[in-house]
Amino acid sequence: METDCTTDDAPVCRPEPLPAGTRLLHIGPHKTGTTSIQGALFAAKDRLPAHGVEFPAHTRHPMEAALAACARPAMIGDIVPTDRHWTTLVKQVEATGRRTSVVSSEFFADAEDGATVARIVRQLGGDRVHVLVTLRPLVRIMPSQWQQYVQNGLRMGYEDWLRHMLRKAPYEQPTPSFWRRHGHDRLVERWAAVVGPERVTVVVVDDRDRDGLMRTFETLLGLPENLLQPVPDTANRSLTLAETEMLRNLNKEFRGNGLPDELYSRLVRNGAVMHMKNACSPTPRDVKISTPAWAAEAAAARATEMAERIARTGVRVLGNPALLSAVPASPDPAAAPDEARIAPEVAAQALYGALAAAAGAPVRHADPAKARTVHQTPSKELVRVLGHRCLKKLRRH
Repeated sequence: METDCTTDDAPVCRPEPLPAGTRLLHIGPHKTGTTSIQGALFAAKDRLPAHGVEFPAHTRHPMEAALAACARPAMIGDIVPTDRHWTTLVKQVEATGRRTSVVSSEFFADAEDGATVARIVRQLGGDRVHVLVTLRPLVRIMPSQWQQYVQNGLRMGYEDWLRHMLRKAPYEQPTPSFWRRHGHDRLVERWAAVVGPERVTVVVVDDRDRDGLMRTFETLLGLPENLLQPVPDTANRSLTLAETEMLRNLNKEFRGNGLPDELYSRLVRNGAVMHMKNACSPTPRDVKISTPAWAAEAAAARATEMAERIARTGVRVLGNPALLSAVPASPDPAAAPDEARIAPEVAAQALYGALAAAAGAPVRHADPAKARTVHQTPSKELVRVLGHRCLKKLRRH
């Protein structure tokens, strides 16, 4: 195993650039900085070719293509991924010719067998493909992944979910995708078995260095330093404990009354939740999702075992593997925040987001390229559009 930058005073990795013409495939997994990298690459899409690099996807995140490639279902109520999504991305990659290109989707981590991995690699360029895996401490991933599952309809509470993932063999229910994604040793082994360990790079993300991952991507792709910059994305923030619990209880009601999945996607995830995350920023008084000590210790032990297995694969590791089993310091009980309660304004924004989505309030714009979705539209403008529509309906009667 080649390991670089393993000391605390050298958190940013400076590996040698990959050979020109490489097709860099970033497979995540989830909650390891994927959204920030995708946003930065997409924002720099028009400047990359000057440095011999292409970002072939036409969207920030080609999620449907990755889901189709891995034969995985869409998020609840979303568009069903088809082979067309995947073949379109493959053609976009092929169109980059001999130039270096980069494709990023955490959903490639959902490929669960060697045959699927081999097909993906073959169709993206075979021996030109270099696989990049980004990893964070498992104990930090678990609360983020749980609240993300809740955003996709999960009804189970955090501690109960932790018991199922850590103590109830075979650790598959109610979210079988969790260990397929976050059994990081098995993930690395699956891909290394196809492309060879010499064409797999594992990057250990250091949360203390907010821009370190950007700089590592720049170096691997041979880009100038600071070309990739974070793109503000409030829609990608994690939910607070109160917000997640509100949504989890809504999920119970939604499922209990047999409402269609498409309604959940439109009104809840892309309506209420999206508008709430855009309109409301967490404050220091908001209670974060806290992992109990027993689960943190179990996750750290599992992460230690995974890091040891990754080391035995012979892949290149950039960063300090010891970070993967780090356990955050417990908060000072004397400084504990207030009880987790949803603020009235947060609840109002969530309700408003659902109402706006139900009304289907697209904002007309002279330039179609600048059209915005509901959650990108200021509340005052949505109110005006909704009011205008209601008046039109009343006049018809």
